[in-house]
Amino acid sequence: QKAVFMQAASKAVAKCLKKPESYVAICVQDKMDIIWGGSDAPCALCKVFSLGSINLENNKALTQEISGLLADFGVPADRIYVNFFDLERQNVGYNGATF
Repeated sequence: QKAVFMQAASKAVAKCLKKPESYVAICVQDKMDIIWGGSDAPCALCKVFSLGSINLENNKALTQEISGLLADFGVPADRIYVNFFDLERQNVGYNGATF
């Protein structure tokens, strides 16, 4: 079930940010101890790093997609933070070089 979520999240990121899926990496750190608003009920903290494509329209679309995927795991939308980071090309290494 975790792998299915990760594959669906990868496709959602690629679609919403209009990037090739070959550049998308998904990391899930589950079973973390998190207190949100004084409660240990299910929640999620998401980080999205991208070279460009971080804007209001894309961010809203991806937040909606991720919220839908996490709902299947009992995480309500009001207990999900999705933080977006627009990285500069020279600050991202890949394949032995930077972009």
